[in-house]
Amino acid sequence: MEAVPARARGYVAAVALLALLCLLSLPTVRTPWWALGLLSALYTACEHVVRRRFGGTFYPVLLAGAFLLPPPAAALVPLPAALLSPVERAGHRPAPLRRVWRAAQPALAVWGAARVHWALGGRDAVVASDFPYALLPAGAAVLAFCLILAALDGGIRAVALGIPLRRAWRGLLSRSLAPVAVHGLAGLMMAVLWRSPYGPVAALLVLLPMYVSWWIFAQYHRERAAHQATIRALVQAVDIKDGYTRGHSERVGQASVMIARELGMDDDRVEVLRFAGILHDVGKLGVPTRLLRKDGPLTPEERRIIELHPEYGHEMVRGISFLGEARAAILHHHERLDGSGYPYGLVGTQIPECARIVAVADAFDAMTSTRSYRRGRPVEAAVAELERCAGTQFDPRMVGALTRALGRYGWHPTVTADETPYEAQGPQPVTGAPR
Repeated sequence: MEAVPARARGYVAAVALLALLCLLSLPTVRTPWWALGLLSALYTACEHVVRRRFGGTFYPVLLAGAFLLPPPAAALVPLPAALLSPVERAGHRPAPLRRVWRAAQPALAVWGAARVHWALGGRDAVVASDFPYALLPAGAAVLAFCLILAALDGGIRAVALGIPLRRAWRGLLSRSLAPVAVHGLAGLMMAVLWRSPYGPVAALLVLLPMYVSWWIFAQYHRERAAHQATIRALVQAVDIKDGYTRGHSERVGQASVMIARELGMDDDRVEVLRFAGILHDVGKLGVPTRLLRKDGPLTPEERRIIELHPEYGHEMVRGISFLGEARAAILHHHERLDGSGYPYGLVGTQIPECARIVAVADAFDAMTSTRSYRRGRPVEAAVAELERCAGTQFDPRMVGALTRALGRYGWHPTVTADETPYEAQGPQPVTGAPR
């Protein structure tokens, strides 16, 4: 318990006390205890399967309980799962405290959802299978469920980590609303079938397509995690070989995302541009380390070798299908609008759009990063230099997008440490721009 701040323990205790008061409030109608027992057992089984295989939380049964049972009884549904399922220790956080939290938080959320649902006449709509009217109280109940979960999650983050409440709550509701709404619809279908002549057995059939959707969702996230691991391994390998790129790749990815979003690209393309920015220098793995770390000026032959890194990088990632157009950005991010770039001397729109974005992001980070031999330029000076070279070296549209994004959001790179100075050797149109 010593590793958990006292204020966090107090917060969990307060939430648990509030949940207990909700459980003890008198129901206004008779509670069908057999239904409570069946829903509790079903939720415990679902939680065990979902957490073990997918690492998530399964809400349809909880929300079905909110639609079927009085609020105090509905709040009892998640308790057996919290008390019986194993709780792994996370660092020094004690398992009993986590178990109390896992019991109290959903109990409060389900109680609130049931209160809203019953107050809006949802119980009668479910019994009568009155559609579409039944959707209104069910939707309000789902919203209350999400609001309570988000409020409690944000609160524990704020007290445990000492961050401002507004920051702790940011994004919690928006990220959870859509998936919980799907679970709420499944819970409503369960409740209606439960009250129908077909009974609870028919209600259980709703869980089969939900389980299939969870499996598909889990497969997607496993594939996405594999993608991230692949990229992380490549970037770490480059970081080890060339100290300059330590942090540079992530920052170029960050700037590329800012440009892509400012241009109104969809989320899938934004993600691809992030990959392109992160991996744009992966070809340095094929360049001799002695050249990457050379302190003195590069000879023309050595420069030609270093200028092969876009082609090396493209060859390395050619078989990674999920990178899509990011592969073209890796190959062409050193091309220049006037045709003086490399490796192929492409001109204007012959250069792929993604490569033109990464080129601007790459040069911007090169100018604003502090290195061992010089301090980074202010953002305003770097932007002015990009604008000076727009139309000859850089696409003016991409420069304008970055300028607008920086004016709106500022520049807050997550990593700033760079060390190796080789990138600035030799004459360059933009001072400090990467080779």
